[in-house]
Amino acid sequence: MSRETLGSRLGFILISAGCAIGIGNVWKFPYMVGENGGGAFVLIYLLFLIILGVPVMTMEFAMGRAAAKSPVRIYQKLVPDKEIWHWHGLVMMAGNYLLMMFYTTVSGWMLLYFFKTATGSFAGLEPKGVADAFTGMLADPVLQVVPMTLIVVTGFFIVSRGLQSGLERITKVMMLLLFVIMVILAVNSVFLPGAEEGIRFYLTPDFAKMQEHGIVNVAVGAMNQAFFTLSLGIGALAIFGSYISKDRSLFGEALNVAALDTFVAFVSGLIVIPACFAYGVEPGAGPGLIFITLPNIFNHMPGGEVWGSLFFIFMTFAAFSTVLAVFENIIACTMDIFYCSRKKAAYVNMALIFLLSLPCALGFNVLSDLSFLPEGKTFLDLEDFLVSNILLPGGALLYVLFCMHRYGWGAENFYHEANMGKGAKLPGWARPYFTFILPLIVGSILVMGLL
Repeated sequence: MSRETLGSRLGFILISAGCAIGIGNVWKFPYMVGENGGGAFVLIYLLFLIILGVPVMTMEFAMGRAAAKSPVRIYQKLVPDKEIWHWHGLVMMAGNYLLMMFYTTVSGWMLLYFFKTATGSFAGLEPKGVADAFTGMLADPVLQVVPMTLIVVTGFFIVSRGLQSGLERITKVMMLLLFVIMVILAVNSVFLPGAEEGIRFYLTPDFAKMQEHGIVNVAVGAMNQAFFTLSLGIGALAIFGSYISKDRSLFGEALNVAALDTFVAFVSGLIVIPACFAYGVEPGAGPGLIFITLPNIFNHMPGGEVWGSLFFIFMTFAAFSTVLAVFENIIACTMDIFYCSRKKAAYVNMALIFLLSLPCALGFNVLSDLSFLPEGKTFLDLEDFLVSNILLPGGALLYVLFCMHRYGWGAENFYHEANMGKGAKLPGWARPYFTFILPLIVGSILVMGLL
């Protein structure tokens, strides 16, 4: 059976960007900006994206393209005689399952909030009523399981249709719609009465505010956000590297994907932060910003039901683009291990991911009193910690060591693959930085996450 390939370079860029663009961009980035003093955080975030995110993304793409295999088989293909590396393929595959064990539930929240907003469920509610609606949603097992199931079934049905006719076709449409909706929402937010102060807070670097929050704290927050926003470390991007031709340099493609990812994060801030200032709301309100603070803002905004519906369908697209990309990764790994058809891999994994997602969906209600979890923590907290604090930075650290050192794949092989084709090349002068400093930065993210 010949290996499927993507139909176009645009498809590769949009799918890769869709994988990177997720809840971290549109949910976490705006409140991280709010918590860390505004424009100075954005500036440092962009710096870390260039010196940290893009190089590691290039390595992940290069490993995928050189091997032309799913993550579970990458190391076996590139270094068949260095078996110590092979186990990481299985860890990456497990990481994709673990990510979907909670991401499908959170994606279901976005879908549910779209329907709730579109049908006027929040209309006329006071702030306490909106907060109670979120708490009530978490406490209702049906409202947790049904949207999660819709996400799982729809996602696997799409990827079962094939790489080009399923994943690529749907992702292109969804991502282009996402960009259009974002721009419309941002324009509305920027022109709200009183939004000017929020725009200044967001776009003007104020290093005095940065000092108030602690320079080290802001820098560490920006570094973590720049790293985690790209979904590096579990092969979620390597799989798409394995589907593309060698006529474009991978450093150039990584720059394109990072630019789209940054565009979405930046415009998300333009949607959220000016609206917060316009309605006298604290933009650093933390995770509750999306599900409690913003519905209150839409309640007071002219045409709020329309703007709220557009916002949550945008959130749904952002989350679902990541779900589709990771489902493709899971299916590809299954096909490589068991040599089965795409449809069989899709339907078996549909049932498996549904079952694996149940602890998270029921962890806020039916399973909320389990004794082995720390007090106040849920399955979502545990699964998110394992992925975000261990598997992503740990996997990225292994990529860097594997690509840059002779006991792995080696810098010569990596540079040759990454710079093959037209487009921007990795500079030779950066090699010492990739070899010695980049592992220290990624390693520090891993250590801080564990601590």
